[in-house]
Amino acid sequence: MKKSIKDLGNLQGKTVLMRVDFNVPLKDGAITNDNRITAAVPTINYALEQGAKVVAFTHLGRVKEEADKESKTVAPVAKRLSEVLGKNVTFVSETRGEKLEESIKNLQNGEILMFENTRFEDVDGKKESKNDEDLGKYWASLGDVFVNDAFGTAHRAHASNKGIASNIGEGNSAYGFLIEKEIKFIGEALDNPVRPLVAILGGAKVSDKIAVIENLLSKADKVIIGGGMAYTFLKAQGKEIGKSLCENDKVDYARELLDKAGDKIVLPVDTVVAKEFSNDAPSRVATNDIQADEEGLDIGPASVELFKEVLQDAKTVIWNGPMGVFEMPNFAKGTIGVCEAIANLSDATTIIGGGDSATAAIQLGYADKFSHISTGGGASLEYLEGKVLPGIDSLSNK
Repeated sequence: MKKSIKDLGNLQGKTVLMRVDFNVPLKDGAITNDNRITAAVPTINYALEQGAKVVAFTHLGRVKEEADKESKTVAPVAKRLSEVLGKNVTFVSETRGEKLEESIKNLQNGEILMFENTRFEDVDGKKESKNDEDLGKYWASLGDVFVNDAFGTAHRAHASNKGIASNIGEGNSAYGFLIEKEIKFIGEALDNPVRPLVAILGGAKVSDKIAVIENLLSKADKVIIGGGMAYTFLKAQGKEIGKSLCENDKVDYARELLDKAGDKIVLPVDTVVAKEFSNDAPSRVATNDIQADEEGLDIGPASVELFKEVLQDAKTVIWNGPMGVFEMPNFAKGTIGVCEAIANLSDATTIIGGGDSATAAIQLGYADKFSHISTGGGASLEYLEGKVLPGIDSLSNK
């Protein structure tokens, strides 16, 4: 078991380095969705209320060259954090150096500072993303303890998570409440679920989710497969799929999985097809008659009903990936139907594994109907695969 922030003892007067995931969407310099900021508030407030000096830092997008810095500054993020916390957040427009060091020294107990985008260190040799040893040591030298609350980057070994944890000193690193929540929900759902456990997988490619499918087949009672990845399985069953998305090099693999899993895998029984990849394209529902010039863009109504039936007795549900091209309203009905079916389960633990399915649930207004929506797309996917996440693994043991 890894340490939680509560296991670090009294934080009064300590400088707490806190990796947060404030990689939020920006449009013309304005934040369009601050969910990731508000999600970190409980951990930040816990440290501040104990009288800690908090040094928060995050990445924001990809920074490849000097010209990227202007649009990727975290200054607007620090401003929004200040509004959310209802207190001043000192912003330091540096990632290292005398100005940053002095600002940290000048912090009083219960005050918070945020420094510039950690990925600015990637402009000269990917120091952040490649976990540069000197950078990890330097950042670790700025504080007394380290708290990682950025689940969204926990699957990466970066200087701002593993680098600091490896250099902060024995017993001085822990995870925050957000990562604790991710571990609790996803970890328990996989390792100790209340059954039946039903997993729903969507998205475009089988190849992106091979390890997830295999891990979930060993743990779940049923695995529902929709989205673009379903057509590779349908082709493996000998069905005509027209121009639908298909990974031909994975058809044999899909066939093997179907043979091995039997009725544990549940596939769509009808498809909404069109001749063009466009929201305005004329569409129809096809059962077993997808034509050569048609492609599947959503699951059909009978599939939604079938999936609802499978879900009705579920006690634990994990959903990762949309059922169709949900960005196009005319091909979002399958995703909406599945989202509603999960949201309306009265006595089940329901988890969304980040990414597009999380976006769909939030856009559809069902966010508060789920037990947990993961804040990490790639991280939750690797966690569902059963992988060790270096950003968590590198933290101190209890």
